[in-house]
Amino acid sequence: MGTDLQIADLSSFHEHTVRRMEDRMTRRQLRESIFKALFRIEFSEGQERKEQVEYHLQELAEQEQEDGTIVFAKEQDVEYVRQKTADVQEHLEELDAMIEMNTEGWKLSRIGKAELAILRLAVYEMRFDPEVPQSVAINEAVELTKQYCDEDARGFVNAVLGKLAKQQD
Repeated sequence: MGTDLQIADLSSFHEHTVRRMEDRMTRRQLRESIFKALFRIEFSEGQERKEQVEYHLQELAEQEQEDGTIVFAKEQDVEYVRQKTADVQEHLEELDAMIEMNTEGWKLSRIGKAELAILRLAVYEMRFDPEVPQSVAINEAVELTKQYCDEDARGFVNAVLGKLAKQQD
């Protein structure tokens, strides 16, 4: 592990151990963080969306663990999440159109916010991120759905992405 420092939090008189992350975040952790940022902004509009992304990035940069340890993420990871979140937002209209085309009878407003954030991220990866194989984007979306959505959502997300994948072939 990294070098641990003891600091006193004068406002609450608690001691915390502070350390820097030794390793970069995994692709799965980065993807989950992007999903969380996208989910968070669904509850905001305008300038507040940018603020919500920044709040999320601050939380990512400085995470308090269950044992009170504060872990600082690598700057490259925070910047990666910032950039990919911005990239998804930049393509939002296109992504939403692709999602709606593949959801037979479902308007975006009927799709749960978590499912929509997962779909947007996966469709972005499938269409605009050459580093992510299509099968990985679909699999990771299903994994996020298992973690953050109800059981019915898995099949829905998988079906939408599967239809989109067939169109690309």
